[in-house]
Amino acid sequence: MLRKALNTSLTLVMISTGAIAGVTVTAGSAQAASNCGQPITGLPLDQGSQGTSVERLQIRVAGFVTSGEVLSTDGVYGTRTKEAVRKFQKQYGLQADGIAGSDTVNKIYSLQDSDCTPIHFSYAEWNKCNSTWAGGAVSATAAKANARKSMWKLEALRAKLGGGAVQISSGFRSNSCNAAVGGVTGSRHTYGDAADMPGSQSRRCDVHRAAKSSGFTEVLGQGFPGHNDHTHVGMTSSRQWHGC
Repeated sequence: MLRKALNTSLTLVMISTGAIAGVTVTAGSAQAASNCGQPITGLPLDQGSQGTSVERLQIRVAGFVTSGEVLSTDGVYGTRTKEAVRKFQKQYGLQADGIAGSDTVNKIYSLQDSDCTPIHFSYAEWNKCNSTWAGGAVSATAAKANARKSMWKLEALRAKLGGGAVQISSGFRSNSCNAAVGGVTGSRHTYGDAADMPGSQSRRCDVHRAAKSSGFTEVLGQGFPGHNDHTHVGMTSSRQWHGC
């Protein structure tokens, strides 16, 4: 769901280690960075950088990986993080050097809503089960965090498919909600990191293929039992790709 950004401009002043760096962004972007309390600071970030800002960056570029790869959100800017940043930059027409400077972070902020979710997806869309995120396989806090991470991967997937809308028919489910719809026991939906996406068969197969290079380990679609009307993505401990 695309939400409205503010039209005026202001300057976001980001405090980095031992210095203050001014970065000009749109008001909507700056508000997004400040409201959720998770700005990316200490720019530029590059290979060898470490800390929470690197982790926040990794969450937002985790969908820009090679097929089958999962980018760790460990706060360590290694070669895989650099490559994911480079692919993000290339996708959005930035200088593709793999270094997260102000242009890269400003682009991230332009894609980010005030609660740190990407602008084309929302917690409300992801959780149609309850308002608390409780009752699943993990704590409510963990389920919501897992959802946000997966939304950023779908934001990448959406960009790769040309920017068309990606609808979520089912995201987080409590154990009771999961049972009510006939979900399998232990479904990734109960962890908050799974989503089902409907659409035409050709569209679903496009999503299926793109999901493999967007950091998802579970991709189930056309031809897999119970998945002929949607594509399912999630984060299992081992790869499970079936269908299309």
